[in-house]
Amino acid sequence: MKTLICGSMAYDTIMVFKDQFKKHILPEQIHILNVAFLVPEMRREYGGCAGNIAYNLQLLGGHPLIMATVGDDFAHYTQRLEKLGLPQTHIRHVPGNFTGQAFITTDLDDNQITAFHPGAMSMSHLNHVSDAKEVTLGIVSPDGRDGMINHAREFAEAGIPFVFDPGQGMPMFTGNELLDFIDQANFVTVNDYEARMLQDKTGKTLTDIAQRVTALIVTLGADGSLIYADGKQIAIPTPKPKAIVDPTGCGDAYRAGLLHGIQQGWDWETTGRLASLMGSLKIASRGGQNHKYTRAELSDLYKHHFGSRIKL
Repeated sequence: MKTLICGSMAYDTIMVFKDQFKKHILPEQIHILNVAFLVPEMRREYGGCAGNIAYNLQLLGGHPLIMATVGDDFAHYTQRLEKLGLPQTHIRHVPGNFTGQAFITTDLDDNQITAFHPGAMSMSHLNHVSDAKEVTLGIVSPDGRDGMINHAREFAEAGIPFVFDPGQGMPMFTGNELLDFIDQANFVTVNDYEARMLQDKTGKTLTDIAQRVTALIVTLGADGSLIYADGKQIAIPTPKPKAIVDPTGCGDAYRAGLLHGIQQGWDWETTGRLASLMGSLKIASRGGQNHKYTRAELSDLYKHHFGSRIKL
């Protein structure tokens, strides 16, 4: 069962500010903000929502297909995908562009300030869902605006269930456009901040939104997540991580767990717990794609945290 992952491929340049942003940003001077953060620690990681989700879904034994547009500087990422055995059939090179670039500054409280250059991602509408065969589930994650609109419509027209994951792309859309996404999707997933923004832009409550889809999933960081499904709210706990090292990519790891559980036809409690476990494991390592686990190890960790075993 193949899962088509529509979204960004990007390089993440991650910098760590050895202090707290709140000590250096004066609320009364926010209208003339001009700050500089010394970041002695910097590294470059492989990222992008589609890349991160696919990496985690493969760890779980899934069969991800990445659909994305990339630039002239993608060669190093190509080599990585080849080593991982992730198909590149639907990754389109757009000459004359950079691959998406995220510049992320993280403080000691794990707050993040991110600047993102979309580059070739803005041409994601050149790809079409119909180009991928044998797909039984999809996700529309942050990508070029036109690409997200087209891919959602194409999933719906093809009768392929999909997850709408607006993420940091939400500001690109009006309230009515977001409602169109929701009405085409089978599942919607947002974090707690995005949930508030989604309600503000659409004028709908989370209960209203949940009634328009099979399930609405809201992640709450260390407080777990809530799954609105079948007229109920299912509270999902977050396993305590071994360490809190880097939040980059935790949401993508969670979404991979969701996709895997949906593909397997599991109940929402099991699916949510697997997703939560994946996010917890990710936060203990740097970057979005450096944690490594076998399926047997993941099954053991699920049993350790939740008291029952799942077959991966």
